[in-house]
Amino acid sequence: MKMIDAHIHLDQYEDQEVELILEGLDSIEALLSVSFDLESCKQNLELSRKYPKVKPAFGFHPEQSLPTEKDFSILIEWMNQHRTEMMAVGEVGLPYYLRLDQKLSRLQYGQYIELLEMFMKFAKKWDKPIVLHAVYDDGPIVCDLLEKHSVTKAHFHWFKGDEMTVTRMIQNRYYISVTPEIVYKEKIQTLVQSCPLEQMMIETDGPWPFEGPFSGKMTHPAMMRESIFKIAEKKNLSETEVSERLVENTKKFYGI
Repeated sequence: MKMIDAHIHLDQYEDQEVELILEGLDSIEALLSVSFDLESCKQNLELSRKYPKVKPAFGFHPEQSLPTEKDFSILIEWMNQHRTEMMAVGEVGLPYYLRLDQKLSRLQYGQYIELLEMFMKFAKKWDKPIVLHAVYDDGPIVCDLLEKHSVTKAHFHWFKGDEMTVTRMIQNRYYISVTPEIVYKEKIQTLVQSCPLEQMMIETDGPWPFEGPFSGKMTHPAMMRESIFKIAEKKNLSETEVSERLVENTKKFYGI
């Protein structure tokens, strides 16, 4: 059963864990390793040069303080210099959880929106897909921005949101990716039932830990087998067909 991890933070694992992941599982064809900031971008680039299966995405994760204007300029310049090795712009998006915890002001939240718009403009300029952190109330806002800037190659990772937003994403041909959480979360199973398989990928978002049967275990791409089993069950398809189509989707979307 072949698989591609469409969203993992490989740079956040320990070196020995990276080796365990990349050298111990032949069924993994590729891993899209997304970045948190400039240092993370640099680490993912080095990992991609060392391990051909690693496909790096460069960006700035929204669940942190905004970069200074100088730091943002340095990041964009670096991304531009390495755009031929960059599979996508990501991870970028809006700070849903940070906003809940710190109660960002309207002005502060607006600055995150402006930052995301700049990343969208560069993604379009560089002709790269964009990897999005946009859940719940942020989903419709990000859809608005994608439409505003005519960005069509959008990947909403680990998406959680209302049915209306899901319908809009489907109509716009955006992609979602599903984590191993699908095994024990009914709301993710419901999302999978409503989303066409041809707009779906699988991911781990590792090293983020999972519960249920994965509780206490290091997040590993092998866990995606269980995701495939559950998707196949919900779509009433064979596990082999689901596996093949998910790989095909990810290769097509990212140009692997």
